[in-house]
Amino acid sequence: MKDFPSRYRTGHDELDAEIAALIEWADPADRKLVFEMVVTAMRLSREDTDRGDLKLVTNAMKELRYSFEVFAPYADVRKCTIFGSARIRSGEPAYECAKEFAAQIAAQDWMVITGAGPGIMEAGHEGAGAAKSFGVNIVLPFEGAANDFIANDPKLINFNYFFTRKVMFMKESHAYVLLPGGFGTMDESFELLTLIQTGKTPPAPVVLLDPPGSTYWDHWHEFVSAELSDTGLISADDMRLVKVAHTVEEAVKEVCGFYRSYHSMRFVGDRLVFRLKRTVGDEELASLTEELAPMILSGGIERCAAASAEIQDDDHVDLPRISFNFDRHKWAMLRLLIDRLNEPPLDNGFV
Repeated sequence: MKDFPSRYRTGHDELDAEIAALIEWADPADRKLVFEMVVTAMRLSREDTDRGDLKLVTNAMKELRYSFEVFAPYADVRKCTIFGSARIRSGEPAYECAKEFAAQIAAQDWMVITGAGPGIMEAGHEGAGAAKSFGVNIVLPFEGAANDFIANDPKLINFNYFFTRKVMFMKESHAYVLLPGGFGTMDESFELLTLIQTGKTPPAPVVLLDPPGSTYWDHWHEFVSAELSDTGLISADDMRLVKVAHTVEEAVKEVCGFYRSYHSMRFVGDRLVFRLKRTVGDEELASLTEELAPMILSGGIERCAAASAEIQDDDHVDLPRISFNFDRHKWAMLRLLIDRLNEPPLDNGFV
């Protein structure tokens, strides 16, 4: 029993032994995960699983594997996802706004992720250029061809499932900018905010960009404030997770400014660790601890060194750090912490 890398088994000792022998080639650090993936496939095949369900699992894994491969060479580059309608045409204010935002964010050494269809997606690729674009395409009966700016690019990925496509949007993005759109854009806006609100995806800037003359996002914000926040259906702090912008420059400033001092975060045991681009002094730590006490279970916000788990993963070990015992409930307050950390001015502009 002790020779197997996991307690998760097929229920058949002989088969488990064959799987354990099969995955000997895997990196020892990953062997347990690989073992469990193979065991899951075996259990599905032995549990009279519907053939359609087997196809779903198989195709989803294939889509995710290929997506990981495409994104891997760009892991250290910040990426901004752009959402919006496929029905908006070149020359319309929203199209031109998306194109200009993509051009400006690409000039800040970011890459752009968007769908690969027409409208706002095409505008994002046109503005950023193919070299700084990813096309995360969904194949639909009425809309499946990629736009000309990304059609033959190796960074184009075609998805059959919305859920695998959304996984990649959330996994790879460091910021989100949404322009006017239909049901799909509404779905993306609320799901994105739900994932951040519940801690299922890390904090990130979410910008609702209204083109000149549009009141689309102003009306959205009024509705959410009146019908969700004011009635207690969401916390008032949750409104911090999103910002309405009325110019491209305002949107770019919001996206880049989010990472002025803040870099990234991860849990190490019971403590939440923030990696930063600057050191935080004692007076600032005391002030942050007092202001953000409702989200701290015990103790305060403290400077810390890279933990052994971070060192093992080579996880930005060179960056300054702070950590605290987060209550894992008040996720919107993390945005307030990030805003406070980003307040001190830096001379080097956006980084």
